[in-house]
Amino acid sequence: MFITITGVVTNGVIVPNSPLPEGASVEVIVVPVAPPNPGRISMVELLESLPTGPRAFPTWEEYEQHLKDEKDSWE
Repeated sequence: MFITITGVVTNGVIVPNSPLPEGASVEVIVVPVAPPNPGRISMVELLESLPTGPRAFPTWEEYEQHLKDEKDSWE
């Protein structure tokens, strides 16, 4: 059985975020984490940065009705 326990390296020593099972054999795989890219933001940050304001449809129900009307027009 495999379990994943994350951690950090401090002064060259692996410090796990949770205790390791007593007597377990371990294999260490180093996964490099890319540093944040300056000038790039996450999607959440992008969405939060959008101004509140008029949308194409004021409510979700109006949007769904528009989609239904559009689909019905195809037939």
